[in-house]
Formats: sequence, C-alpha cells, structure tokens
Amino acid sequence: MALGELSGYVVGVTADRRADEQVAMLERRGAAVVHGRVIRTHPFAVDGPLAAALRELVRRPPEITVFSTGIGVRGLVEAAECLGLAVPLVAALAGSRVHARGPKANGAAVTAGIPVHWQTTSGLSHEIVTELDRPDGGLAGRRVAVQLDGAESQPLARRLEALGAEVVAIPVYRWSLPDDPGPALRLVQAVIERRVDAVTFTARPQVECLCEIAEGAGLLDALRVGFARSVIPVCVGPVCAEAAVAAGFGEPVVPVRSRLGSMVARLAEVLSGRSVAFVLGGEDVLLRGRVFEVPGARVELSERERDLLAALADRPGRVLSKSQLLAAAWPREQADEHAVEVAVARLRRRLGPRGHLLETVFRRGYRLAA
Repeated sequence: MALGELSGYVVGVTADRRADEQVAMLERRGAAVVHGRVIRTHPFAVDGPLAAALRELVRRPPEITVFSTGIGVRGLVEAAECLGLAVPLVAALAGSRVHARGPKANGAAVTAGIPVHWQTTSGLSHEIVTELDRPDGGLAGRRVAVQLDGAESQPLARRLEALGAEVVAIPVYRWSLPDDPGPALRLVQAVIERRVDAVTFTARPQVECLCEIAEGAGLLDALRVGFARSVIPVCVGPVCAEAAVAAGFGEPVVPVRSRLGSMVARLAEVLSGRSVAFVLGGEDVLLRGRVFEVPGARVELSERERDLLAALADRPGRVLSKSQLLAAAWPREQADEHAVEVAVARLRRRLGPRGHLLETVFRRGYRLAA
C-alpha cells in the first residue's frame, strides 16, 4: 500500500521499546494510533548478576551459546564494554557453537563479531532444544551460556538443565507490567468496543501482559470477544504469534520476515482487503475503515455506522432485513430493530446529500442504491 493508505484505520500498539518508531511508521501510512504500553523493560545493573555472569563466561568459556533476543545480545555486549570485558567476552562466545533463536539475535551477534553457527527457522525455543538434544552429541555435562529474555519464567534454560547441561544464565533485562496501567486498559476497552481495527505485538510478553491487565480488570473474556469479532492481532514473529493463539486472540497476522517494517507493511496489506469500493449516485466512492470517501470529501463514521454501510455496500441494491443488519453491526450484543432504525437515520445524515440513496423498503428492510 502507498503511504497514507491506512487512512481511516485505527491501530493499537502495545510495545514499550521502539514504540515511537512503530507509531511513526503507522502514522506515515495514515493510520490513527492508540498506544497502550502493556510492558516495561528494566535493564539489569552492570555491577549485579549480569556482571557476575559475564566474568564467569570469560573465566570459563562455554561450549555452546544460545542467544534469545537482539536487545539481549546488544545489552550484554554493552555491559561487557562498561566492565572492560568486551574483547575477552566476545572471544569466549565466538569460540563456542552459537545458536540464535531468530534473525534479530543472529544479526546482533554477527554485528558484535560473534559468528552464528545455527538459527531456528520458526523462532521458537523448542527448536533449539531439538537441535541440541541429538543422539550423537547430548548435552550432559556440556557448558551452555543462555542469554535470557525478560520473562519471569525461563523454560528454555530449565529444559537445557533437565537434559544435563551446565547452564550459565545471562540476565540482561527483565519485563514487568507498567507502573500506570491506564493506557493499557484504555486499549483493552478500545478492542472490546471495536474502536481499533488491529493491535500489534512485537514480543511474546506483550500478549501475556495485556491478558494479565485485562484479567485484573475483569475484562479478559470481553477482550477475547473483541478480537474474535473483527479486531486483528498482528505479531512481529512466530513466538508472539504462538502466544496470541494460546491467549485466545485467534489467528494473528504475521509477516514473512520478523521485522518491524515488514509487520507494518503486512498489516497494511491485510487492511487493504477490508476496503470497499462501489458506485453511489453515479460517483466512485470508497469505504476505508471508518472513513467514507467521496469526490472532494471525507466523512468520519462511527464503528456502528461503518458496519452498517459495509454490510449494505457489500450487497449493493439488495434488501437487507433489520435482523441481518443487527447481525452485521451488533454481533453478540443485545439490541432490537429500533436500534437499527436509529443507526440508519444517523447514517443517512452522515451521508449528507447522498443520504436518500440509503432506501427504506417497506416491511422488508433497507438497501443501498449503489
């Protein structure tokens, strides 16, 4: 899609790191953005457990190194520089067999001068375990350095220990819920009310933290319904996509390449399929998100008005009953036919001089003369 082609769509952003960059990408394409940070990243102090782990690796280099995230690789190298250990640490890790969980970790390692011998194809940790737990070269007694991600639980490190490896954990940062959950709760409410068209996730814990925040407010089930109805979950890669499915958000949109720009481009491509072009009163018009575009004018619609117009435009000239319009614009909600009458009257006013083209068919329903 060309720049500006997300005009009319609203996208929720859950990220902490690089959130400004992501918001700018979306806004350059014309999207409105609701930023509800659901997570907070806390780097470990250089003189704490991180320093101890790095000194231990320099003293006794590992046979195998596992890098989980790009930010983690960059963080441990920066910490080593502060400690005056960058050269010996890079040498120690470069001398091991390095495994990367995905392209970000791979790229950060190579940039730091640490060659990567193997990278997952899925981006999932269990693929690393499968690769390392081979009959011809078991992990028992082998020294393995594992760069931890920021989650409280560390199933990869525990699994490698269970297979007999001597694991040296490298804690670079940790994640927590934000100090102020207000913006995240506003995003949850926007999903429930379908005031956003999509929500982006750039890390697995963002999915988990959004669920935790929603559950704490008693809104988790309603959040899942919001995604099920029409809000698109968008994940930068397979790790957070797996978490989104497990959370009950439905099948997410995932780019081929796990990159921020690729994710935004893929979302734009998917949303383009939701635009509806048709001819109304002899004019070419376009319904794009919440914006109804006619020659020389743009009309902002509410979620309900958008749903009604989309349903009618999808079947131009055909009569839709009030019950059909209820199903289109009030799914899973208690509403009666009077609500349809009121919403149609509002929509006619929004359409201005074209309002008469939304016709009432006595005792049958409504149709769009399109």
